[in-house]
Amino acid sequence: MDAPSAGYAFEYLIETLNDSSHKKFFNVPRLGGTKYDVLPYSIRVLLEAAVRNCDGFLMKKEDVMNILDWKTKQSNVEVPFFPARVLLQDFTGIPAMVDFAAMREAVKTLGGDPKKVHPACPTDLTVDHSLQIDFNKCAIQNAPNPGGGDLQKAGKLSPLRVQPKKLPCRGQTTCRGSCDSGELGRNSGKFSSQIENTPILCPFHLQPVPEPETVLKNQEVEFGRNRERLQFFKWSSRVFKNVAVIPPGTGMAHQVNLEYLSRVVFEEKDLLFPDSVVGTDSHITMVNGLGILGWGVGGIETEAVMLGLPVSLTLPEVVGCELTGSSNPFVTSIDVVLGITKHLRQVGVAGKFVEFFGSGVSQLSIVDRTTIANMCPEYGAILSFFPVDNVTLKHLEHTGFDKAKLESMEAYLKAVKLFRNEQDNLGEPEYSQVIQINLNSIVPSVSGPKRPQDRVALTDMKSDFQACLNEKVGFKGFQIAAEKQNDIVSIHYEGSDYKLAHGSVVIAAVISCTNNCNPSVMLAAGLLAKKAVEAGLQVKPYIRTSLSPGSGMVTHYLSSSGVLPYLSKLGFEIIGYGCSTCVGNTAPLSEAVLNAVKQGDLVTCGVLSGNKNFEGRLCDCVRANYLASPPLVVAYAIAGTVNIDFQTEPLGTDPTGKNIYLHDIWPSREEVHQIEEEHVVLSMFKALKEKIEMGNKRWNSLEAPDSVLFPWDLKSTYIRCPSFFDKLTKEPVALQPIENAHVLLYLGDSITTDHISPAGSIARSSAAAKYLTNRGLTPREFNSYGARRGNDAVMTRGTFANIKLFNKFIGKPAPKTIHFPSGQTLDVFEAAELYQKEGIPLIILAGKKYGSGNSRDWAAKGPYLLPLLQPRDWAGIAPNDLAEPRLPRVFAYWRRGGLEEPIRSQDSRARRRGGPRRDKLGATSQRERRTAVAVPGCSRAGSTSGPRVVAGDAQVTFLAGSHLQPRRLG
Repeated sequence: MDAPSAGYAFEYLIETLNDSSHKKFFNVPRLGGTKYDVLPYSIRVLLEAAVRNCDGFLMKKEDVMNILDWKTKQSNVEVPFFPARVLLQDFTGIPAMVDFAAMREAVKTLGGDPKKVHPACPTDLTVDHSLQIDFNKCAIQNAPNPGGGDLQKAGKLSPLRVQPKKLPCRGQTTCRGSCDSGELGRNSGKFSSQIENTPILCPFHLQPVPEPETVLKNQEVEFGRNRERLQFFKWSSRVFKNVAVIPPGTGMAHQVNLEYLSRVVFEEKDLLFPDSVVGTDSHITMVNGLGILGWGVGGIETEAVMLGLPVSLTLPEVVGCELTGSSNPFVTSIDVVLGITKHLRQVGVAGKFVEFFGSGVSQLSIVDRTTIANMCPEYGAILSFFPVDNVTLKHLEHTGFDKAKLESMEAYLKAVKLFRNEQDNLGEPEYSQVIQINLNSIVPSVSGPKRPQDRVALTDMKSDFQACLNEKVGFKGFQIAAEKQNDIVSIHYEGSDYKLAHGSVVIAAVISCTNNCNPSVMLAAGLLAKKAVEAGLQVKPYIRTSLSPGSGMVTHYLSSSGVLPYLSKLGFEIIGYGCSTCVGNTAPLSEAVLNAVKQGDLVTCGVLSGNKNFEGRLCDCVRANYLASPPLVVAYAIAGTVNIDFQTEPLGTDPTGKNIYLHDIWPSREEVHQIEEEHVVLSMFKALKEKIEMGNKRWNSLEAPDSVLFPWDLKSTYIRCPSFFDKLTKEPVALQPIENAHVLLYLGDSITTDHISPAGSIARSSAAAKYLTNRGLTPREFNSYGARRGNDAVMTRGTFANIKLFNKFIGKPAPKTIHFPSGQTLDVFEAAELYQKEGIPLIILAGKKYGSGNSRDWAAKGPYLLPLLQPRDWAGIAPNDLAEPRLPRVFAYWRRGGLEEPIRSQDSRARRRGGPRRDKLGATSQRERRTAVAVPGCSRAGSTSGPRVVAGDAQVTFLAGSHLQPRRLG
């Protein structure tokens, strides 16, 4: 719906930017003076949003002052936050947009104008979760259509292309869908062909499905299976203002958000303000690496933002993470990222903002920053914020950002003090806590010689290998007699003589795994190879070298950056795409090497950039195997042995006889970052931009209505008008007490949102399957719960349908419960339906961490529609979903006869002091048993522990018996 206009309580702060654009902005630093200057950058973004949206109603002056006074108010007050935009993926987007369509129906029913129902803020929906892997071979014949539709229709071309619309794309002055494509370079035609026929790629973990035919076939089935949903999405993009749909086959939500949707600075009616975003995925924090405030929230909370309401959050503590020192020369990007995230996890930053500063930040590329920010869920922070700096601006420039907009952005960010410049000396923000990470403390390492978990610092490698020779045979030892540890065996190979010894490298492989899918480490390996060749270094020919990229994109940027020929000259030829050496599919070693190893009983080595190095995995005769980064694999191949100290011993000599050390040819991080920006990030941005502008053939030809109200198909099993608004009235209805409720489920601790509302496949024996079967669908056509979130009938039947749900009434994992009046064991939905017909309200019992896990709006909607009341003890981004209905209450006393659970309460303490003995219900008499105290409106009662009981605003008590029967007190 249209958002109410802000009253501009701080209108006096509006100024004109002192540049050629003459845009307006709120000069927030004037509000707080020195108090503003010591605020963390992330809090400054919250403050700007509060000032800009202060209307005296949803955002009050008191909220603005609380944020400005963050230093004393942190962790003590809740503040509203209006994000600039919302990002949805299709699984969470479908119920949100279905709800908006249903709102139009409700508004019309109540006599209003349905055309006024629109999201209040820009909302981008990426369709990236509907692809399922039905085929994994190129040869596909007579493939059935799991969706039951005509796949050929989905593939026909329409003479008209339907472009995405609304909202300017990142860095462009024109509208999305009609962006100036610009010059894509000399290989534009070839690149377009690659774009059309390549699978979806994650921006920094480029791992596609290998065969284009498989990709196209899976996409074909995807359109057939999800035709109804896709048509609904297209209708949504046509009729709702502020909604843009990124069609399937374009890219993953994170990639699209980072490289296309992110603005860094928003512009609306000539007013500039910081970009910010909330979304329905915990990994939306990736954009924090670009200086964009964003984090994951629940689906219901996201809908609230779309309706013009703010996100409510407790004013967070902000941990300042100061990066100091310089990286060890041999440390790779992966080493740095993992080192920082490990440190944050050890310190403990759960539920806090993390903000990076210090001289070491400038050493991190945007890839590094976004990767660290993306790993927030790994160390528990709400977000990890990197303020915009020169590195950010350079990245935006490389990705084709409009130059004029870039200049305005820089001027604006500096005017409101949101631009970090280490040379300004204006004083650092004051943080709740400051932790220091010296980049010098992050050291390069390898793992081995027999297990991945046995990490060895690179500086200790030589001494560690020698120790392994001495140790008894075991996880690390080889037990080589001291007098044989210096044995050397000569071999004759391809006309030359060589010597093998303990530690000699005979296999060196840069293989298909997560390591070589990281652009920075692959480029580092290529640059090292280039410098090695230029210095006259070579790899001994008997060493079995190989290069197995994870995708054609890896080959593309290795080739475009000019390093691929140098890898080839050292013997690292591309052998194919897929798992090879890491699974033991290596070419056999030469007879000369095999004979020498047997003759001297040598402990020879394999070095690979994979993730498994168990003894004998590469080759029976290779007893020591080390995992290393791609550049170290190349370095050890050149050295020809792991029995080397890279700091003091040379790799070899140049043609003049001069010693060449590893530090002489190791590429600097600056070199790697520059190549990465020019040949990886830029090419991916161009690919994504062109892919969006070209559209998708199947999407462009997909027919969809354009009516004001969605034409609901009563036969549809994907899209249904939900019943949430059926009883909607112009005036709110008073809450009613809960009386004579029964317990539907008796659950334990850690009931996740996936237990409550599963997202995976629909089991054939489930209530949802029965519903779909009754509508003529076969099991192949069921699809998944995630895909059917637009159908409330399916999702209600799927509530508590997880086969791993452990209901203590049943005593085993099963989506079943007992209907106590009849004694029947039924599906949870069937039991709830029967209770409803009997007019019996329901509650559930559950322990701590109910609703933990991933955000899932149907974990709240499903129980609401059953209907039943649910526990209130949840964690993470899901709680906001579950808290919205405002139903839960927690009770102090609960038991079911015959099911003993310890309860700690004042009664139990009295018992230890010799007080009256209680029976199984914790009561001393029948009267007390009937009047156990309930505590409405609280999340905990006294020191009570164990499962919680939920029952609205009513006060209830439980009677002894075969089932719990709450009654209203008094």
